Amino acid sequence: MGEYNAENPIHDSAYQGYISSYSVNSKYSELQVYDALRRTHGDCHITTVAARSADLIGFAEAGHAKAKLVRDGDGFFSVRSYAPPATRLEGGHGTIGEKVRFGLFQYCFEGEWLDVYQADWYPFEGASERIRYCFVLTPKPSLGEGEVHSPVADRLITAAGKWSSVLHEEVYVFDSGCWTKSKTLWSAVQSSSWDDVILDPAIKATLIKDVEGFFDSRETYEEYGVSWKRGIIMHGTPGCGKTISIKALMNSLQSRNVASLYVKSFKACQGEQYSIRTIFQQARIMAPCMLIFEDLDSLVVDKVRSYFLNEVDGLENNDGILMIGSTNHLERLDAGISKRPSRFDRKYHYRLPAEKERSLYSAYWKKKLAKNDRIDFHDDIPAVIAKLTEGFSFAYMKELFVQTLLTIVSGRADIEDEDDDYDHIAEAEKEAQAFEADIDNKGAKDQAEDADAVKESGDDKRPKQKQKNKAKKPKRPLPEIVVPSHLQTNIFLKVLQRQAKLLWREMDNSEDDEVHGRQKAAGPSNPEYDALMSGINAGNNMADDDEGSGCDC
Repeated sequence: MGEYNAENPIHDSAYQGYISSYSVNSKYSELQVYDALRRTHGDCHITTVAARSADLIGFAEAGHAKAKLVRDGDGFFSVRSYAPPATRLEGGHGTIGEKVRFGLFQYCFEGEWLDVYQADWYPFEGASERIRYCFVLTPKPSLGEGEVHSPVADRLITAAGKWSSVLHEEVYVFDSGCWTKSKTLWSAVQSSSWDDVILDPAIKATLIKDVEGFFDSRETYEEYGVSWKRGIIMHGTPGCGKTISIKALMNSLQSRNVASLYVKSFKACQGEQYSIRTIFQQARIMAPCMLIFEDLDSLVVDKVRSYFLNEVDGLENNDGILMIGSTNHLERLDAGISKRPSRFDRKYHYRLPAEKERSLYSAYWKKKLAKNDRIDFHDDIPAVIAKLTEGFSFAYMKELFVQTLLTIVSGRADIEDEDDDYDHIAEAEKEAQAFEADIDNKGAKDQAEDADAVKESGDDKRPKQKQKNKAKKPKRPLPEIVVPSHLQTNIFLKVLQRQAKLLWREMDNSEDDEVHGRQKAAGPSNPEYDALMSGINAGNNMADDDEGSGCDC
């Protein structure tokens, strides 16, 4: 070991070996790097470890060891990168980062100095993630008689591996066939609280009790010989609180040392079965944990359903795993998932908010805007908004408040919209008449077609009435409300009423709304909108870091 300088030929020779191995079209590049190091460091014992199992450099950066990159000479390769501010609104110049693709670190652990090479590469042509390995060099004379592994290297790998297996202000996110640790999602979850979740108080209390009670009841499950596992499905109309409930659960479980594992997709170059297997392997390692499948119906497709169910309740032990699945379309889930006991045996239906919930949500916004002198949010306004927004999901109500505030902030509160004269009731009655006429015409046409079919086949049994060409149901009219006299000149409420009309026209508010859900309204994309949302609601996206630890494909 010892100091290195620009004239040291050994280090440069090792670098040339790395270049040669990298140019070979082989997925076993770690073997070739190892061989190159063995030829250039013949007096050393080399211990190879994948960084995804024991991140030696990250372990040192966290303060548990010391690692200094040897920059003398040309024996290293690093990539500089620029990271802009998290949002343009934050301003600033961003930060410059560095990723070492190949380099030698002088490494100190437990008072002993080691040489640690780090190298990374793409495992095969077309791979989307790089894999990273560390090579720990120790003097061969330091090995005791009969020892084939370096004791100090093994102690280092054990300590770093234990540290790497624990989340450090991170959330595990599965995507593209591998798990990564996301600080971004962890940060987003920190701002989520059950105070932000507007649900029926009894339902909210039951959900919290179900989840927290599960993790508190290991001994009870064992006492009765029952597997300590459970599954919950959150289903219902889009925009009614499923995602924010999941984020509130993730935040609240942190204090109980329960890890959250979030699954984005099963898609992977190795196939979806590989992904499912990898997901449950990690969940078993991290238990007790909450394993989250958002949009479960789109994840578990027919071709992988049996494999998924086998992982859920097959022969392997899933103790300590609480699965949370969300879906907007419960009817699309296979009965083996949604109705079979011991799989997802508890369901919570997120319906369109009732008047009480809409009033509470409006009061929630009133509290958020309490310090804003430009908004006259009278105490009686939440009750008025609750009546006006019948049929709105929480997502649409949020959009309503944002659009209203944006209009006021941009100085357009006094501008009359062309929609102000739009008669929603007359339009709804017109659509209803057209709907009834359409049904009558289609009914007569279907009867004629059925009669022709019977006549041609000679069958006495008349076929059932056809369901095709089903007429589109008419939209419901926007609720007509009586605004109290003391609020009739309130600018905030007047603008909100105008925005409610505009949103209502965009919404799919037919009578079968509860079954089919709604499409999310598109909000504006401009600096004013971004500034407004940044000030009101930070960190609401389920997102992950751009680059993780990579997968060993």
